Amino acid sequence: MTVQGLILRYSAFAIVAMALNLAAQRAVLSLGEGGWYFAAAVFAGTLVGLVVKYTLDKHWIFYDRQTGLKAHGQKFSLYTAMGVVTTAIFWGTETAFWVVWKTDLMREVGAVIGLTVGYVIKYHLDKRFVFNAGSAEARA
Repeated sequence: MTVQGLILRYSAFAIVAMALNLAAQRAVLSLGEGGWYFAAAVFAGTLVGLVVKYTLDKHWIFYDRQTGLKAHGQKFSLYTAMGVVTTAIFWGTETAFWVVWKTDLMREVGAVIGLTVGYVIKYHLDKRFVFNAGSAEARA
């Protein structure tokens, strides 16, 4: 795959994961207001985005064909660990926008900015530490 194709595909998958993340957040926030709902919404959105993005990245970015519970468990654990710092960027940006502007629109703008920065960093971490044996670049 060309670099442009990789960027396009990775960006499309990031947009899908972001949209599902924000949809999950909206679903939780529709249940109520306040700090606990906000925290639950961010957590739920992150979980949904994580599972979707892992599945798409594994198969369509890094071409990882390992199967089985043990292989998936190890990869998903590493994938999640690589996401800890990038999730902090996302949560911090989203929360900062919420604290400053206190509107759902600006909270979501902060989420998109934080997720975008996080996904760029995460791609490089995943390529190096999670999917290094299955990536097209590693096979070349």
